[in-house]
Amino acid sequence: MVNFTENPRHYTAEGLSALCEGLSQRFGDRFSTAQSLRDQHASTLTWLPAQAPDGVVFPLDSGEVASVVALCAERGVPVIPYGTGTGLEGHVNAPSGGISIDMSRMNAIVAVHAEDLDAVVQPGVTRKQLNDYLRDQGLFFPIDPGADASLGGMAATRASGTNAVRYGTMKDNVLSLKAVLASGEIVTTASRAKKSSAGYDLTRLMVGSEGTLGVITELTVRLHGIPEAISAGICPFASEQAACDTVIATIQSGLAVARIELLDALMVRAANNYSQLDLPETPMLFVEFHGSEAGVAEQAERFGEIAAEFGGGPFSWATKPEDRTRLWTARHNAYWAVGALRPGARSVATDVCVPLSRLAECVAETRRDIDRTGLVAPIVGHVGDGNFHVQPLIDMTDAGEVAACEGFLERLVQRALAMEGTCTGEHGVGQGKRKYLVAEHGEAALGMMIAIKNALDPRGIMNPGKIFMP
Repeated sequence: MVNFTENPRHYTAEGLSALCEGLSQRFGDRFSTAQSLRDQHASTLTWLPAQAPDGVVFPLDSGEVASVVALCAERGVPVIPYGTGTGLEGHVNAPSGGISIDMSRMNAIVAVHAEDLDAVVQPGVTRKQLNDYLRDQGLFFPIDPGADASLGGMAATRASGTNAVRYGTMKDNVLSLKAVLASGEIVTTASRAKKSSAGYDLTRLMVGSEGTLGVITELTVRLHGIPEAISAGICPFASEQAACDTVIATIQSGLAVARIELLDALMVRAANNYSQLDLPETPMLFVEFHGSEAGVAEQAERFGEIAAEFGGGPFSWATKPEDRTRLWTARHNAYWAVGALRPGARSVATDVCVPLSRLAECVAETRRDIDRTGLVAPIVGHVGDGNFHVQPLIDMTDAGEVAACEGFLERLVQRALAMEGTCTGEHGVGQGKRKYLVAEHGEAALGMMIAIKNALDPRGIMNPGKIFMP
């Protein structure tokens, strides 16, 4: 079983009791210490042990978040921001106890500036909610991690997803943030201007900080026009190597692909079973192009030519919107589809990212490692930017199988780092990958991060135990 050192609790039972009484008086039934609710706010989509908070509060605006943080700071009690709970590295665990700040009721779309292509939203707004709201205005928000995650959580973990190859990640699509610091102060990191040279880039400092520097309470995000034409298609291959080589050639040729996703044969089988598809069970690329009718047709034709050079095909298109939606829904349901392959097993989702030129090599070595280890572990990935996921299914009662999985995950990260990649392309560090930060960044860079953390959160109350080892 995966273990980690718990952070010590620096507050007393009396202090916690007084804090809970104060929160109860301030928030009424929007604060609870019920065990069932606390358990719901611990980690659920990871094999890391769940660690419940001492209480859960549901604020409605930045001022209320500030009051919660100020009360917690007064007694040294941790605060753990909570979005939708879809994080995969233990981000919402409470290893030191504390108060979970559930942002789900802060779900207002404050303003849409269509002429400026931006929107101001509260952190509990989900990507589907925002895009449903924007559809009639011909706009959309492109970051799509699969799950209907909250925008606050997506910013906190620097999420990306299937559209990242064309539209970038959250760091490229957040213009400004409002956040509550450990002191209870509310800070705005930037204006709505599309660029600025004024001072430190505090927005990008907060994006990806996983709640360790502050609680995000408002976001200004970039919007894009809905493309005139969208075409999606599938292309089978004889091997993951051939599919990855096609991806590399496609990106290097300059084709403006919007999404290009790899599914290995086992992942295709899972998608067929779970989403009732009838795709050939062989390594496959899902691709999508955005643009004008003529542009999309030209790009699709050129992609088909590139794929054929590596033995891919036949290349078929989902021309109807409902067929395209069905394909991408199956891709987004990958996490749940994999779990259905082995009922009763624990799904362990992980990801790495490498330079695109090393993608085929990294995936091929990972495939050989999976086969040698004997794991049931589908591969699926946003391969247009070198990011792929592996999802072993583990019998947690079998110590040998657990140990084999731990060894595989260690080798996967070390392989990515040796190829000048990263231990996580989009899942974040959380508790699960904090041990790799020295190897990835070096002592000096990690020390710089810790110095920033200590300056902004000297008492260590902001989501402790995440990113940095206790």
